[in-house]
Amino acid sequence: MNGKTPRLPSNGGSTRPFTTVDLVIFTVLDDVLKVLLVQRPEGGGEPFPGRWALPGGIVDVARDADLADCARRTLREKTGVESPYLEQLGSWGGAARDPRGWSATHVYLALMPASGVVLARGGNAADVRWFEVDGRLPALAFDHAEILLAAIERLRSKVEYTSLPAFLLDEPFTLPQLQRIYEIVLGRPVDKSGFRTRMLASDLLEAEGTVTSDTGRAALAFRLRDRRVPVVFPRTFSPRGEK
Repeated sequence: MNGKTPRLPSNGGSTRPFTTVDLVIFTVLDDVLKVLLVQRPEGGGEPFPGRWALPGGIVDVARDADLADCARRTLREKTGVESPYLEQLGSWGGAARDPRGWSATHVYLALMPASGVVLARGGNAADVRWFEVDGRLPALAFDHAEILLAAIERLRSKVEYTSLPAFLLDEPFTLPQLQRIYEIVLGRPVDKSGFRTRMLASDLLEAEGTVTSDTGRAALAFRLRDRRVPVVFPRTFSPRGEK
């Protein structure tokens, strides 16, 4: 993590809410879907000292042209990654979510290969770590547990009919590697022949020569034609053994 996140000041009873952007950053590491969390500092009068939270930042009116710009800047400062997949998840706001005053946060979902992220403490984070989405997560600060649950549900529902998992892979990749990422995110096996047919029939991939596969043999490699938006498929993916 590079760059210092400005500390959120007390609004002193002002009627203006705090405005922040939070990120739910997913990756696949060691064949497990994981989310990036940061640990809040113990001192300095910060709320929820020592608790884990989603990485985020305050909207900087001098540098951020819009919310997406703030999300990209915050992501770059937290992970060093410039242009992963970003999608606005939603907004959360209220008088009770932050003890310092009325606040609103605009949340973005980010997908990236784990190899592109170098985790390091920085700013006002005491620690930073990947956590298993389906494992035992720590208690989260603010309303971040609710936000994370919404992000997981959004990701898994969209994976059923889009190419989102491809954004979790380094390029180039093989079709078996892409299928494995789908299965990890969905939490279930996917029919191999149907998966291959759908991928090759779509306008999602372009050939990129060959690479050494996980079995040690040469395999066809691919990359995304367009990394800006996911492809939407007409049907959901069938479990293994179904057509």
